[in-house]
Amino acid sequence: MPEARPPATRWPAAYPSGYAVVDVETTGLARDDRIISAAVYRLDARGEVEDHWYTLVNPERDPGPVWIHGLTSDVLEGAPLFPEIAEEFSARLEGRVLVAHNAVFDWQMIAREYARATLTPPVRQRLCTIALSKELALPLPNHKLESLAAHFGVVQQRAHHALDDARVLAEAFRPSLRAAARDAVRLPLHECRPLTEWNAAPAPAPSGIGHQYRPQGNWRQSRKLPPSPYPNPGRYEEGRPLRQGMRVAFSGDTSTERELLEDRAVEAGLHVATSLSRLTSLLVTNDPDSGTSKVVKAKSFGTPIVDEAAFGQLLRDVEPAAATP
Repeated sequence: MPEARPPATRWPAAYPSGYAVVDVETTGLARDDRIISAAVYRLDARGEVEDHWYTLVNPERDPGPVWIHGLTSDVLEGAPLFPEIAEEFSARLEGRVLVAHNAVFDWQMIAREYARATLTPPVRQRLCTIALSKELALPLPNHKLESLAAHFGVVQQRAHHALDDARVLAEAFRPSLRAAARDAVRLPLHECRPLTEWNAAPAPAPSGIGHQYRPQGNWRQSRKLPPSPYPNPGRYEEGRPLRQGMRVAFSGDTSTERELLEDRAVEAGLHVATSLSRLTSLLVTNDPDSGTSKVVKAKSFGTPIVDEAAFGQLLRDVEPAAATP
């Protein structure tokens, strides 16, 4: 039975006029990984489904974790290359806000594919449903898609299948959007910055912990990260969660692309600092004995240091900023 539309809701005029709920499956998480399938559910301003689309994509390489997405080399061999589906993909994104679960990841993968094809994606803003669930203070046990779906009674049929993941997210996004409109909640919209240059020269392999990716090139983009709108609550304390407004600095190589980590931190409400000072709340590095200037300063200031894996865990549950009196 279709969900009844709340008659008393006054739709905020500042809300977007349409959304593209997106899910992509990929060969992995590194900057040289490729999209192997993509799905888009187009929604109108109130979250109603207009249509949907799905495609496989030939990554021209090993498909990666088949045990997760189920797409083998044989299945993908006859699929179109990304440049061959880029026009259709663009038509479904055009003029809409890109919506995804952990949207910065989907956006980065999409932006790289467009850059490889020497094309520009028609996306100006994105909305992460993890960030929206935090804005709505939904009582979720964690920020997995399955938890968001269960909260709204949406049944998952094929996890890690792009079309079904996009459907599940679209069905969970609709009541989230309506709740936000009802309470006049500001939507957590973020700018999508296309990648501006691809350097084909080999990049150095990361030396950090965890999965060791070996990128085939360096992505560079024009970036000016916004400051956190929240006051700095001080230093991170081991065993406690991060809090919005904390100043985080990075040093050295990371297994996950640095820009992805920075964007995740910004979307969580943290302030990404380009240098380290006595005000820095936390330094993230996979090599605390490297002797870089940031590591040396952190040790002299007594700034807490964590590795990339620990920081990724901390990002899953960042405490909201303390209410101002």
